[in-house]
Amino acid sequence: MRIDVLTLFPEMIQPVISQSIIGRAIMEKKLTVNVIDFRAYSTDKHRKVDDYPYGGGAGMVLKVEPVVRALRAIDHHESALKLLMTPQGKRYEQSDAKRFSASSHVIILCGHYEGFDERIREYFDEEISIGDFVMTGGEVAALAVIDSTIRLIPGILNKQASYEEDSFTDGLLEYPHYTRPREFEGKAVPEVLLSGDHAAIRAWRDMQAHKRTSTRRPDLYKQRNSKKKGE
Repeated sequence: MRIDVLTLFPEMIQPVISQSIIGRAIMEKKLTVNVIDFRAYSTDKHRKVDDYPYGGGAGMVLKVEPVVRALRAIDHHESALKLLMTPQGKRYEQSDAKRFSASSHVIILCGHYEGFDERIREYFDEEISIGDFVMTGGEVAALAVIDSTIRLIPGILNKQASYEEDSFTDGLLEYPHYTRPREFEGKAVPEVLLSGDHAAIRAWRDMQAHKRTSTRRPDLYKQRNSKKKGE
């Protein structure tokens, strides 16, 4: 997979993509991430990429010209999946990560300032939000999308099971995990996990996943059950 990130702050992206699973995937040439400072595509002598909004109002608005120039400078941008990070977008979910992981080329624009010129939307395929809150820019949101997407690409994680049982994969939160020691300050590992009975362990984990989801995320649990009934 190839990912191009359009940003005004490449220094926010580059240190993160060099670490952990993303960094290893890049090193092993399973993933390419290009970080593009679209300020370089401004024709203003001061490299301005924003201006005051028509009609008045607070803040500055991201200009359309430098964004489109930067986008068109990317090889094969026409066929890429182009994502715009904005709090006005669709709320990002695990199903989106799975869908994006099947793409060979993804371009992500990180917004900034008060907003962006409305015409920028016309050059992107989807608008994505990571939640009902507003941040100063789209860099952190873009990194969340990148991280959650690339780990679903076959061969990125050591074991496919590492993500097949993740929270949200089947509409449930993940079951509890335990490791050594067997007991800590009077809190013991559930006996079933020490039994060696794999069927009993699977049943326990399934029960715990249902219990945890119904308690912590009743909205998610209700949605999952509604989908199951509709199948």
